[in-house]
Amino acid sequence: MIPSIEMTSDMMIVFGFLIFVTILFVFEIVRVDMVGLLMMVLLPLSGVITGSQAISGLSSNAVVSIIAVIIIGEGLDKTGVMNIFARHIIKYAGKSEVRIMSLIAGTVAFISSFMQNIGAAALFLPATNRICRQLNVPISRILIPMGFCAVIGGCITLVGSSPLILLNDLMASWWSNNQAILGDKPFEPFGLFSVTPIGIALVISAILYFILFRKFILPKVKSTADPTCLLNHDLECTYGEEIHNAYELNVPLSFETKRLDELKLRPLYHSTVICICKQGKRDGRIRVTVPARADIIEPGDIVGVISNAKHIKNLAQNMGWELCPELNTLNEVLSPDNAGITEAIVRPRSVLVGKTLHQAYFRKIFQVNPLALFRRDKVFLEDISETKIQPGDAFLLFGQWEKFHLLQRKKDFAFTEHIQGEIMHPEKAGFAISCLVLALVLALGLKVQLSIALLAGAVSMILTRVLTIDEAYQGVDWMTVFLLAGLIPLGLAFEKTGAALYLSTSIANLLQGALTPLILFLLIGFLTSFFTLVTSNVGATVLMIPLAMNMAVQCNADPRMAALLVAIAASNTFMLPTHQVNALIMRPGGYKVIDYVRAGTGMTFLFIAVVMTILYFFYGISA
Repeated sequence: MIPSIEMTSDMMIVFGFLIFVTILFVFEIVRVDMVGLLMMVLLPLSGVITGSQAISGLSSNAVVSIIAVIIIGEGLDKTGVMNIFARHIIKYAGKSEVRIMSLIAGTVAFISSFMQNIGAAALFLPATNRICRQLNVPISRILIPMGFCAVIGGCITLVGSSPLILLNDLMASWWSNNQAILGDKPFEPFGLFSVTPIGIALVISAILYFILFRKFILPKVKSTADPTCLLNHDLECTYGEEIHNAYELNVPLSFETKRLDELKLRPLYHSTVICICKQGKRDGRIRVTVPARADIIEPGDIVGVISNAKHIKNLAQNMGWELCPELNTLNEVLSPDNAGITEAIVRPRSVLVGKTLHQAYFRKIFQVNPLALFRRDKVFLEDISETKIQPGDAFLLFGQWEKFHLLQRKKDFAFTEHIQGEIMHPEKAGFAISCLVLALVLALGLKVQLSIALLAGAVSMILTRVLTIDEAYQGVDWMTVFLLAGLIPLGLAFEKTGAALYLSTSIANLLQGALTPLILFLLIGFLTSFFTLVTSNVGATVLMIPLAMNMAVQCNADPRMAALLVAIAASNTFMLPTHQVNALIMRPGGYKVIDYVRAGTGMTFLFIAVVMTILYFFYGISA
C-alpha cells in the first residue's frame, strides 16, 4: 500500500488554477499567450510559488531553445537552404496532400530521434510554409501531423527526448535504494535503441491515423478569397478581370519559331508572357523569367502567361499550344511564395519620368513584368511599354518578390501595399549550414546544454551576417514564447505543492486491490499522459518513475518496463497546446485549442494502445 498524502490548501489552489486555465483554453476567453501571462502574475500572488519561480519560465531551457532554433531556422530560410528541402519534398510528393503530410511528418520524426523535437519542428517550419504556399495546400492540414510526429519521433532512440535521456539515471537511483526488495538483482540499463520498435510503431500509427481520419480531425480552412486569383480585391476592382491568374502552356514541336512581339499576345488576347522555359543544350532547363520582346518562342518551350480563363483558352486554341490544367514545370518560379503581382506608383522625381518603359530598358534592368497602366481613372493594357511615363502613373507589375524589394530601394516607385517575401542570400548558405552544424555538434557531440548549444548557433548566424540582429528579433514568435513561459510555472506549482503526487497516489490506492500488471501499466500510461499535459514532461517523468516502479514491484510486474512506459508516455501530450511543439505550431497553423482537443484525443488513446500492444507482445509484460 502506497502511503496516503493529505490535501493542503496550496494543493486546492493549484487544482483551482488548473481548472481555471482549462476553461480559458477551451472557451478561448482570452488569447493563449495571455493565459501564460496571467499564470505568471496570479501564481505568485496566490503564494503557491515565489515571484522568481513565476518568471523562471522566461529563462528555461525550453523557451531559450525555442528562441534560438527559430533564429537558426530563419537564417536557413533566408539563405535558400529550406528552398532546396522544399523542392525535394515537392518532387517526391507531387501535389498530393497525403504524400506531403506523410513525407514532412516522417522526416521530422526521423530528425527528432536524435535531436530535440522542438528543434526539429522549428527547423522544418519555414520549409513547410513554403511547400504549402507553393502547392496551395492549407498549412493547417500539415502542421498538426508534423508537430505530433516531431513529439513522437523523440521515442525512437534513448536520446530523442528529455524523459528518455533521464530514464536510466532515475532507474539506477531507485534501484540502488531498493536492493532489499529486489534481492540484489543487478540493474540493467536500457540501450540507445531499446525503444526503437515502440517509436517506429508510434510514428507509423500516427501517420496512418492522419491519413485515415484527416477529414474529421484536422481543421477545415474557410476562405472567402478566390485562391486562383493573383489580385487582391482592391486591385481587381481597379484593373478588372483581364488579369487574373498565371498559366503554363507547352509549345508543340510543330510550332513555327517566332519572336515574342510577332505573336501580338497582349493586343489580341490581353495576355502577358512572364516566363519562358527553354530546353538547354545539355540536361536541364534554362528559365528566362522576364522575356524581352525580341526573345523567340520555339518548339518545346514552356511558356508562363498572365491572363484570365477566357483569354488563355482562346490563345491556346489559336496558337495550337497545350494549356496545362495546373502549374507543373513553372510551379516553383510562379508560386505565390516566390512571385506575385503588386501595384507601384511613379514618384515625381523618378528617373523614369518622360521616358517609355522600352527606352528605360525596364524589364532588363528591374527584372519585373509590367501588366497594366492606370492613369486618370483609365486602365491601359496595350502599348504600355511605348507610353511616356508621367508622375503618378500606377503600374501593375508581376515579378519575383526579391526583385520588388530591390526595386523599392531605388526610390523610383512608391508601392501601394506591403511587398511579400524577402531578399534571399544564397551566397551565405554555407555560413547558415555551418551555424546549424555547430549547434548540433555542441549539443550531440560535446553534450553542451541544448539551449546554450542552439543559442551558440543563433548568435553565429548574426556574427556571420546571415541575419541582422533586428531580423533575428523579428523572426521570433513571441506569442509562443510567453505562452510557454507562463505555463512552466503552473507545472512547477503542481510539483512543488505536492498536488501531482497527491493525485497519483490517491488514484493508485483507490485501485490497489484491482491492480493486475496489465491494468497497472494502463494506469501508469494514463497518469503519466495527464501529468505531462499539466506539468513538464521532465517533471512528470521524475514524479512517476519511482512511483511506477514501486507499484510494479507490489503487482509482481517488471519495474524496468514500468519505468520505460513512463518515459515513453511522457511524450503523449497532444490534447492541449502545452507542449513546446504544440505551442510552436499554434499561430502559424491558425489553430484554436479545440483543434488540439479534436486531433489530440484520438492520438492520445492510439498512443497508449500502440505502446501497450508493443510492450505486451515484444517486451514481455504479462496480463
